[in-house]
Amino acid sequence: MDYVADDCLLMNTVMAARSMTRRYDEQLRPFGVSVVQFAILATLARQFDEPVSRTAERVATDRTTLLRNLELLLKKGLVRAVPATRGNGRRFLLSEQGRRLVTEITPHWQMAQAELRELLAGHDHQDMLVALKKLTSG
Repeated sequence: MDYVADDCLLMNTVMAARSMTRRYDEQLRPFGVSVVQFAILATLARQFDEPVSRTAERVATDRTTLLRNLELLLKKGLVRAVPATRGNGRRFLLSEQGRRLVTEITPHWQMAQAELRELLAGHDHQDMLVALKKLTSG
């Protein structure tokens, strides 16, 4: 069987995701947070005030990875932990320092977005987003 990796949707998606992550990480490096951590901060900034498991779904990661990143953000003073409204768990909220950082980073995030859109000029970005969301929704 001839298998051509060049035509593999999975491998091309993985490579594209890594390339995109590197581009965004480059924009965020001066701020001391990763792409994943910024996604968490930006999600918390939307003030959903929900359990960790639901936040994990929003940032497309597993609960353990989210908690590991939340602990790092907690140590940096970017989030704060408060008791859950039910049970003995914790909820994580954006601290004031975290809110300021999200505001400061957002223009750099937008620059990374613009760079990628320019790189992909000639392709329908909305169609790409719809296809990506369809893949991640299950």
